[in-house]
Amino acid sequence: MTVNPITLTVIQAGLQQVCDEMDLSFSRAAFSPVIAEANDRSDGIYAADDGALIAQGNAGLPVFVGTMQYSTRTLVEMIAAGDVAAPEPGDIYIVNDPYLGGTHLMDVRFATPLFRGGEIFCWLSNTGHWPDTGGAVPGGFSASATAVEQEGLRLPPVKLFKQGVLDQEIFSIIKSNIRVADQRIGDVQAQAAALLVGQDRLCALLDRYGDAQVAAAIKELRARAETQMRSCLDEIAPGHYRATAYVDSDGVVNTPLEIALAVTRDEVGLTFDFSGSSAPCMGPMNSVRATTLSAVYLAMRHIFPEVPMNAGAFEPFTVTGIENTFLDAHYPRPVSGCAAEVSQRIAEAVFAALVPALPGRVTAAPAGTSGNFALGGHDPEKGRDYVMYQISGGGYGGNADHDGLANGCSTIGISKAPPIEIMEQAYPVLYHRYALHEGSGGAGTQRGGFGLDYEIELRRGHAKASFVMDHGRFGPQGALGGCDGGINRVTVWQDGVAYTPEHLSKEQDIPLAPGDRVHVQTPGGGGYGDPLARDPALVVEDVRLGRYNAPQARELFGVMINAATGDDNAECTETLRAKMRATRE
Repeated sequence: MTVNPITLTVIQAGLQQVCDEMDLSFSRAAFSPVIAEANDRSDGIYAADDGALIAQGNAGLPVFVGTMQYSTRTLVEMIAAGDVAAPEPGDIYIVNDPYLGGTHLMDVRFATPLFRGGEIFCWLSNTGHWPDTGGAVPGGFSASATAVEQEGLRLPPVKLFKQGVLDQEIFSIIKSNIRVADQRIGDVQAQAAALLVGQDRLCALLDRYGDAQVAAAIKELRARAETQMRSCLDEIAPGHYRATAYVDSDGVVNTPLEIALAVTRDEVGLTFDFSGSSAPCMGPMNSVRATTLSAVYLAMRHIFPEVPMNAGAFEPFTVTGIENTFLDAHYPRPVSGCAAEVSQRIAEAVFAALVPALPGRVTAAPAGTSGNFALGGHDPEKGRDYVMYQISGGGYGGNADHDGLANGCSTIGISKAPPIEIMEQAYPVLYHRYALHEGSGGAGTQRGGFGLDYEIELRRGHAKASFVMDHGRFGPQGALGGCDGGINRVTVWQDGVAYTPEHLSKEQDIPLAPGDRVHVQTPGGGGYGDPLARDPALVVEDVRLGRYNAPQARELFGVMINAATGDDNAECTETLRAKMRATRE
């Protein structure tokens, strides 16, 4: 069946609207701030036969683009093999097993079939970040886990809802293995409701245009996305491009993990070869295959955002060389840092490799960490336990057109940090500081954006803090002569004494008493281009706004600031920059 262009466009927009409404419904109904306020979730439509992505919500996390596709595909294959019970109308499966197309255990996936005429037309699926799934530490980010069982409850695909009814036995097992279990029902019902909204909206679209015409449109949209992505790749000259990125440590062994990437452009497409990357690690910074592939896809999505989001856009890409590395984790390797941290290092490697080939499109490295911070304890005033989960932004990399964004969301998502008013209302904490991480933007012709600087005090009760972050050892990479962005810093104040974790930005079970504080400064983005080519007037403006101080302006950009007026001393600046260039040469 041929679909005319106008109808094709309307159906494409309709599929997108279905996913956007699911996203909105999920966030509005969820109880946990990490979903309701931070929007750490995603919804999509997937093919009935192979789980291929048909459409995903614009406000969903990009890293879930690939993982939900592989998760749905795995579910379809397990049903076909008889390993999972066959679906009936109203069934909703739950799964969070990282090795079955997932990320980490806290990202819990729901999937439901959409039946039309007794046959499955497609699958609707979503992922929500639960604040806790059990394990050694509140929040699931065990920085020193050596096995996945220490990270939480691992669920294979099972029917949580059977013909529309919640299975209380399965839900009781889940509640018995997680903290603050009484609060999970709100997130569970919200996640299920989002799928029901998607079913209603998609059925309305199918009723209007007919199942056959919508199916034909989906096929055509997939083919066009592949064609458009291949056309975009024509901007890359044939050849080989290399880059290296590093993870600070795995949280157990305090040595860096290396991501070695070689990108080959040929007549077929792009091949991303990770041969030579570090071996599987002891700690939780292993990445499962689905997350590794998704990280490559989202990086290319950043570079070519105009390509529609469906499985066809991924067809020109081949990923090789991840076997026997920490980028292809198998049971029982711990993986809590894979989606939030390792995936961003993979994207950083892709950016660094392709910036020479696409200087007008690719940015310097962004902050590249989700800043995962969890605090679990008991609030004596409210008489209940809690698990607080905080994500935070960082600086974006500079690019050919402009400076990097300050305090932007992570590379892998569109999630925003929950408002501090909400956090202070829900948990016994007080924010003493919430500002830009001054001086963290990497110097360049276009400087990197600035990270976030915040400090939290525990007000009452006792709690334990855990965090899995990164870029505490190496700042985000600059590009084409730009400097690296500022590093991530974590300082814990216990009874007035400062403590810096051995692994810099990874630690767990840090006891906090009332008055103790945690101070976090997230990374800035890498700079783009030679810092000595930056307009001195822009440097002066950054100093005036407190983004850099005068000594930093001199050291990084070679700009001399007149102490009396705060203006650029043009004659001294010209002389200093000439000396700095001569020193480099």
